[in-house]
Formats: sequence, structure tokens, C-alpha cells
Amino acid sequence: MASEAPQQSSQPAEEIPGFLDAFLCDFPAPLSPENPAPWKLPGTVLSQEEVEGELADLALGFLSSRGASPPLGSSLAHEAVSQLLQTDLSEFRKLPGQEEEEDDDEEEKAPVTLLDAKGLAHTFFNRLWEVCSQWQKQVPSTARGPPGPWLVSMHAIRNTRRKMEDRHVCLPAFNQLFGLSDPTDRAYFAVFDGHGGVDAARYAAVHVHTNVARQPELPTDPARALREAFRRTDEMFLGKAKRERLQSGTTGVCALIAGKTLHIAWLGDSQVILVQQGQVVKLMEPHRPERQVRKGEKKKL
Repeated sequence: MASEAPQQSSQPAEEIPGFLDAFLCDFPAPLSPENPAPWKLPGTVLSQEEVEGELADLALGFLSSRGASPPLGSSLAHEAVSQLLQTDLSEFRKLPGQEEEEDDDEEEKAPVTLLDAKGLAHTFFNRLWEVCSQWQKQVPSTARGPPGPWLVSMHAIRNTRRKMEDRHVCLPAFNQLFGLSDPTDRAYFAVFDGHGGVDAARYAAVHVHTNVARQPELPTDPARALREAFRRTDEMFLGKAKRERLQSGTTGVCALIAGKTLHIAWLGDSQVILVQQGQVVKLMEPHRPERQVRKGEKKKL
């Protein structure tokens, strides 16, 4: 139980100009080529498919550390990422390493386009700076967002155990992060428990929700969107693991709240517990090796 007042995800509209003023005071101009971006790079290369999730994650973490509310941080991240993805990224293209060309264990596949992460991160910061500069003059109504009902425990935020192998995700402003304009309000929460290293858990924490938002069936069939997001993220990580010789894995459990409906998706033995008026409500059967699959039951999310 939390012993401190929980944080609410909304931010009063009058605080947005103040945040933008403070940001532009600390960064009065775009970064020059000699100045590094003020965030940790997501590796040395990114595939084209990884760009959206990785850069949005960079922006969210950075803006949150500076006091941006989830709606504002998500809106700024979405606008900056969207603008960058509309530009020609070929200048960041890198040739695949020799080790990728010598693997003949699998059927030939189309080569993966890899991009220079350092150059992307630098350019992306300047794109974010431009968005903040534009919004300082005129804040879009979508940036303010509706007051969110989500209360997040201070202990959940502090006990993320980032020196260990698990990763937590808290996205109360899911729609703002991906620019979803349909009337259903959404929030997303997840825990990924890494094994044999943190790489798989970190990757899932960045890309599962990005892949959920990409699914065209999300508005009509969220369960299917979650299943497809798990499958696609697994495929993407297998490609990265092959390129970079990674061997870690992860369990995962996600909670997507769409309107008044709670959707749970999971792989492995990570669990969700719902406490309703003091009573524990069983939501899922964790995937453990000893778990017996009942007749007619399918192993699925």
C-alpha cells in the first residue's frame, strides 16, 4: 500500500506554458552538431521499425524527469516523433555488419534497414525543441488532454528496480502518445520480468505498447491487438538478438484499460491482481511449466 499521496496524471492548463518556458530557458537554441543530446542513446543502431518506440521512450523519460505531466509529455513526444518520421531518414542509414551476412541457417530474407542511433537521437532532440518552441506560441488543445482519473502509487514509481532485470511501464496518456483520436480513453500498464539479462525486458517495455497502437483492430478488438503486439514484438526482438548476439528473455503482463473495460495480456508467470472492495478477483492463470491445459483450452494470451 502507498503511504504517500498518489500522483495524478493530469496537469492544469496554466502549467503548460510554464513548463515550455523553463525548457526553452535551459535549451535556448537547437543543439549544434558538437553538442551531444541530453539523453542516453538506445544502442548504436535501430531498425526502421524500432524508431517510433525508441524515440518516444527517450522523449517520455526526458520530459518526465523535467516535470512534464503524462498528457503533456505524451503529446510532445507524439508530435516530435510524427514530424521526424515524415522526413527522409536515409541520411542515417548504416550498412549491416559482416556478421549478419554470413548467417545462412535461415531462408534468405529482405535485408533490415539499420539507422545510426546517435545521429537520430541528436536530430530528434532538435525536432522536440522545435515543437516546444512552436507550442510556446500556441499550445494545441490536444496537448492539454482531459483530466485523467489514474492515480499512481509513489512506491510503484520508486521501486522500478532499474538496476535489476525487470521493467515497468505506466502510460496513463496512451491516446496522446500515439495521436489516437477515437472517443475511447485508454491507459496502459505493464511489467516485464527479464531473465538472463535486461535486454528482452527493456525491449518489450518499449515496443509492446507501440505495436498495440499500430494494430488497426485496436478500437474494435483490443484482445486481438494485444496478441498481435506480443507476437510482433517477439519477432522484432529475435531479429535484434540475432544481430547483436543477445540471449535474454522475459515474461510479460499488460493491462490495457479501454473506456470502462480492462484487458489483460500475459506470457509467462508475471501476474495481475485486481482488488475490488477489499476482495481479490482472479483475472488470469499464469503460464507456469506445471500448469495443466484443460481440454478444449488454447494456450494463448
